[in-house]
Amino acid sequence: MRPHYFLCSFLFFLATFFASAQSDDNKLTKKDTIWTTEGTFQFLINQAAFNSDWQGGGTSNYSVNAVVNYDISYNKGKYTWDTKLLGDYGISKTKDQEFNRKTSDRLEINSTVGRQINQSNWYTSAFVNFRTQFDNGYTFGEDADGNESRTLRTQFMSPAFTQLGLGALWKKSEDIRVNISPVTGRIITANSRFTTGPDYVDGDFFGLDQGKTIRTEFGASVNAFVKFKLMENITVDNILGLYSNYLEDPQNVDIDYTLNLIMDVNKYISANFIFQAIYDDNAVQGFQIRESLGVGFNYNF
Repeated sequence: MRPHYFLCSFLFFLATFFASAQSDDNKLTKKDTIWTTEGTFQFLINQAAFNSDWQGGGTSNYSVNAVVNYDISYNKGKYTWDTKLLGDYGISKTKDQEFNRKTSDRLEINSTVGRQINQSNWYTSAFVNFRTQFDNGYTFGEDADGNESRTLRTQFMSPAFTQLGLGALWKKSEDIRVNISPVTGRIITANSRFTTGPDYVDGDFFGLDQGKTIRTEFGASVNAFVKFKLMENITVDNILGLYSNYLEDPQNVDIDYTLNLIMDVNKYISANFIFQAIYDDNAVQGFQIRESLGVGFNYNF
């Protein structure tokens, strides 16, 4: 996918952000309780099968994907605390492939606490963000005999990204908020197996030097979340994260944007479209793009 697709999605994010901001009241909606929780669990499956007499071409395959999206919010007086848990894991298998392929793999926790400034929508804030993956990641190829082979590329906690920062939170409602942190520390960790060996070049594995398991950075970050109803039974989540490392190439801003479109058929059946674009020049010199679309079981809790 070409980078201009990401640009279109980013512009869509900005448009929906300002449209949603204009349509809401100027003050936050009061809650009946200081704690509110909301979450969804989705299990999506796609499958295609062809028998040996099928002449139209095609290969039997299946894919499954599980998504958890859970929000916890605290509001009392001048204080607010928002925590979001994201879990997304999927695999696919084609008949002629020896190994399964991952279609998605994400574990992320975002938590922001703030204290209101006067009676405005602005808060002084502190935040923590943690991001890693559930399962091993591989690159695939062929061995000398022409058989399919795979090489371990990543695994749980390798890499893992942790950000902590201080700044200001702008919060229009539970569904519209932006946190700006000019003081952000980031820690990247990995198992030493990924950074050792005679052929390893400093920085090849997410910026870590040879033999190192920890990389520390200091910079600035912006994190935004916008959720709205596109129409009846269709909900759109937009999550945007930006980070600039003051200490090394601050002009190379890391970007992580996710669009999650949920189309409810009924209480238990939904269709889900996920688009994610990541730019991190410590990982690869270009945009990492993924899309997934499926229909499956949906449960709200």
